[in-house]
Amino acid sequence: LPFEKDFYKKYDYDVTFVGHPLIDAISDINQIDETLFRKKYNLSNKPIIALLPGSRKQEISKMLSVMLSLVDDFQQYEFVIAGAPSQRLDFYKRIIGSKNIAFVDNKTYDLLSVSYAALVTSGTATLETALFKVPQVVCYKGGYISYQIAKRIITLKFISLVNLILDKEVVKELIQEDFNKQNLKVALTNILEVSNRENIFLNYFDLEKQLGGKGASKNVASQIVAALK
Repeated sequence: LPFEKDFYKKYDYDVTFVGHPLIDAISDINQIDETLFRKKYNLSNKPIIALLPGSRKQEISKMLSVMLSLVDDFQQYEFVIAGAPSQRLDFYKRIIGSKNIAFVDNKTYDLLSVSYAALVTSGTATLETALFKVPQVVCYKGGYISYQIAKRIITLKFISLVNLILDKEVVKELIQEDFNKQNLKVALTNILEVSNRENIFLNYFDLEKQLGGKGASKNVASQIVAALK
């Protein structure tokens, strides 16, 4: 990450920032046919709100139930869960209950490429969502004791990679007690407003520039060759 170069410099380590490989990984993906994607997963023509509740069972249980609480308030949108490859559909169904929610298994990039907005659990997924240029709300809720310990050790202003890299609040973060239906509804409404989306996109493009653009792996190879010579 770009800010790590300055961190190492404080300790007299001369390091090179070569860029982030996610940019190449996402750029290399073939554009999917949205019509076929919607047909395959029985999706309507409504704008899609992607739900990325994480990958671990405990994490998904806490995050997804709150995310799903908004479904009835945004009926003009299609909510779609991005299933983690490590979890089975049966597990998600226990949380979904009787709600008619679409589910896409292990196709997060395809889902993000056709999404209008996203609710995302804090982690690498926040950076991936930003690189797909999807306005998002970042969510996180951990165990009470674990959170209290982390709060006293970690003094960062933000938890999402997007905000950390740009050093400002570009995406709304709802953490711990702030992650509830009322706050999430307000935050989602804000990113759905056309007037707010342009600024988000501009910041996303700035983020991509700060991440070094394409060619991270090639830059690493060039550095290794130069060092060997």
